[in-house]
Amino acid sequence: MTEVTPPATDGRRAPESPDISFEFFPPKTEEMEKSLWGTINRLAPLGPNFVSVTYGAGGSTRERTHSTIARILAETNLTPAAHLTCVNAPRGEIDDVVARYHEVGVRHIVALRGDPTTGIGTAYVAHPDGYQTSAELVASIRKRYPDMEVSVSAYPEKHPESPDFDADIDMLQAKVDAGASRAITQVFFDNDLYFRYLDRVRKRGIDIPVVPGIMPMHNFKQARGFVTRAGTTVPDWLAEKFEGLDDDPETRKLVAATVAAGQVQKLAKHGVDTFHFYTMNRADLVFAISHLLGIRPQGAQKAA
Repeated sequence: MTEVTPPATDGRRAPESPDISFEFFPPKTEEMEKSLWGTINRLAPLGPNFVSVTYGAGGSTRERTHSTIARILAETNLTPAAHLTCVNAPRGEIDDVVARYHEVGVRHIVALRGDPTTGIGTAYVAHPDGYQTSAELVASIRKRYPDMEVSVSAYPEKHPESPDFDADIDMLQAKVDAGASRAITQVFFDNDLYFRYLDRVRKRGIDIPVVPGIMPMHNFKQARGFVTRAGTTVPDWLAEKFEGLDDDPETRKLVAATVAAGQVQKLAKHGVDTFHFYTMNRADLVFAISHLLGIRPQGAQKAA
């Protein structure tokens, strides 16, 4: 099977251990902020390659995303990556956001088109004065800031709006041609989907890392609703593992850890050595899975 191209090691872990990154979302309340920073403090010693912070539809979390990124830069040794979308904003406004990030020291953007403001499954309408595609956004960032790394999205089951896989990979090719240096996949639960997608990508001559996005299912019912709307298939075998556990969070957590750990260990067995975890701002399952991958804390971060 085709292997993911490994990134350069930064010396923070033994070369045989996988490279990992984490995704967080900006907190809405003081309680959520406390929870997020507990998660960051727990996961930071694992030495992730970077941590990303999401950006709400239409820029709805723009300031919270920026403040979270700024605090990560100021109070930790982590490398932050800021999500950015094209949704509902003119080019100048988006350019200003990128400029602010660059000014405070951010050197990694996760550039996305974003979901329609009218909801997933409805028609996407670009802002008349905005970036029409994520490839345009990538090209602009790379032109204005050559030192800025840009990651983009990839879809093992193809984007819900793509008519077929060829069109979907055409879009990935456009993002790579524009300067993208890494692709991070949408959540998937069948590893064969990832490997088949990777084969298609490599046959096109696209050689950037295509990092599998992994989501431990802390709350299966809630997570299933979210991921299926985004085009991810939830296999029957996975749903069966969570049957009868709606009111049993402790057992549900053990099952979720077992499922996700099994998935990443099988991927690793077939040569995958880079993983991006959608943490949902929770550390427990991700920490446990990282441990099973052989990743151990490598020292504490700065006091937060």
